[in-house]
Amino acid sequence: MTDLVNFIRFNDNSTLSGNMASIAYDLDISGEEFESINAKAPAYRLFAKSPRGKRVEVGGIWKKQNQNGGDYFTLSVNTGYGKLNANLGRYPGQDDDALMAVIPWD
Repeated sequence: MTDLVNFIRFNDNSTLSGNMASIAYDLDISGEEFESINAKAPAYRLFAKSPRGKRVEVGGIWKKQNQNGGDYFTLSVNTGYGKLNANLGRYPGQDDDALMAVIPWD
């Protein structure tokens, strides 16, 4: 799986891992489920490592519903080069339901 880029993998223990990369950045992402009474709060908080190896919060993943009542996820990440907004969808060529592609929409 190390060849994959721009993905999020939802793990069984309410955590996630992934990667977001472009010509300007390459971030390994970790995340954990987030519970809040605020309806606008993210479902997951996202973290990356600083250049000195410190864990820093870089964004979140929100669970939303489409017009037909189906669930989907969006994310927002500060890449260090700007903000990345994206939807999550099925990763091409994979049959793992826990593996999602990062699909930018900016």
